[in-house]
Amino acid sequence: MKSIFLSHEQLFGNPLPLFRRIGTAAQAGDLVLATAEDDGFTFSSGCVNYYLSGEDCVDRFGRDSISEICAVRPVIMLEPGDEKLLTHAREVSGIVTVELGSYPSVILEHSLRDMAEEQYREGTLRKTGNSFTIAGGKKEVFRLGAKRIVRVNVTEKIMSGYVQLSDGTAVSAGGEIMLELRPVRWYYDEVNRMLICGKALFADLSRKDAEAYLKDGFIEELLAGDAEETAADGSGASYHVGEHDELDLIRAYVKADIPVFIHGLTGDGKSDRVKEIDPQVLDIELVNETPETINGRAVYNETNDEIIDIKPVWLVKLERLCEDGELHILFFDELTNATKQTQAVIFKIVLERFVNNRWPLPENARIVAAGNDRAESSVSHDLAEPLFGRFAHVYIRTTVENWMPWAVRKRINPYVMEFLANNDLYLRTDYTGTEGYADPRRWEMVSRVLDSSGNDFALIEPIVGRDTADAFIRFFRAQEEMAGIGNYTDEEIAHMTVSRKYQIAQQCLYAAAAKPEEAERLVGRLGAEFAAWFRYVLSRKVR
Repeated sequence: MKSIFLSHEQLFGNPLPLFRRIGTAAQAGDLVLATAEDDGFTFSSGCVNYYLSGEDCVDRFGRDSISEICAVRPVIMLEPGDEKLLTHAREVSGIVTVELGSYPSVILEHSLRDMAEEQYREGTLRKTGNSFTIAGGKKEVFRLGAKRIVRVNVTEKIMSGYVQLSDGTAVSAGGEIMLELRPVRWYYDEVNRMLICGKALFADLSRKDAEAYLKDGFIEELLAGDAEETAADGSGASYHVGEHDELDLIRAYVKADIPVFIHGLTGDGKSDRVKEIDPQVLDIELVNETPETINGRAVYNETNDEIIDIKPVWLVKLERLCEDGELHILFFDELTNATKQTQAVIFKIVLERFVNNRWPLPENARIVAAGNDRAESSVSHDLAEPLFGRFAHVYIRTTVENWMPWAVRKRINPYVMEFLANNDLYLRTDYTGTEGYADPRRWEMVSRVLDSSGNDFALIEPIVGRDTADAFIRFFRAQEEMAGIGNYTDEEIAHMTVSRKYQIAQQCLYAAAAKPEEAERLVGRLGAEFAAWFRYVLSRKVR
């Protein structure tokens, strides 16, 4: 295999079918955000300029452009036999993605940062012997538990003085961060035997240096982390170290009959993931339950002068569900919001697989639980240590990147998907208690109300709040303005600044496909300088 740049022809001349589906803009990973020079025109809503072959570039809006400050969106050309290295293939709406290799791409999760920094300062952070070329220099790969991390210097070439990373963390220019190695997901063009990186992967290299790195060191570094995780070839080892997303982990533990606890924020789709594994899951929301409703009731029978234990309704449902012999999930939702007394009852069920010390769970029943953090819920309780210790713990973090495939499958309203694809910080906003707020579940609510109302944007605010609704409306009005041709009098044009005339000439570029004569006429009124610029850029876009 070899790595290259995309060409102008593949994006704009005779576009690959893939780009007609996904667009040409490229999101920036945390490594790019931290190392790319930002002069105020490099990024837009998390998207970044990136190099094409020759002298061509794609700007942050996905347009044919020329820029000296670009990131790199790698492309890998596969050779016969390389397909066996591809893992975790997925197809959503005809678009196939795969994983190949690992790269420093996401800031280390907040709970581990202090530990990593302390071990780094003390010199006890374990080295792996591998390294990555970052901003022209070699950076060592360390190991913190099961995580592989790289320490990166944030560029000082940032106009605002700071950079905001994918999880909302703001880092000052010149600071240092720990990035975690994550599997790289690629779009797979099987016809052309080509992998196209789902986002811009690295930055702060000149075109010449980036081209040399792609040719000589990139693939070796990309695959080195995976080689480290795999038992040595020919050693006869019978184990392997796989790569799994959250759904894979939950499914594996369910299959192995290990109780699973899913951690995540409200709206992160904890129950949705469980339903993907078992659509018939028996869901018990513990915030509404008591020890008596979980354990069953004791009733006095006057006729026989005895106390009779009555099996709880949920257990009867579970037994009927499991009669088909398939694995079925008993899902204890909001376990952290249950009282300590109810948690104690759940502990007995998880530990002994018996209810009220007398009724066994069906053999093919599997236990999954979920809960929110105490920081998010005022009524939540920490799990008692013995109960915590009975579960495998899976932590869910929903991002726009991993939410989008689900959104496509669920046919989420296209306006919602387009907005979040370009404004990922609005996926989740703070809960204030005074107005609406955004999270993945509430964006699904927005989708439903837009579908049912014929896309009436006025209905968004009560769900996600005023600021987010305003940003939503402004985004699409700006899109319309960019594609439209305004009506300007000669007097208005005479009083326009040079920058304003260039803005209008750019609008004419967007409108040229649908209204070529109107666009040509308006740009001609702006003056010869702007008409020449318009014709030059237009000729580049359509060549």
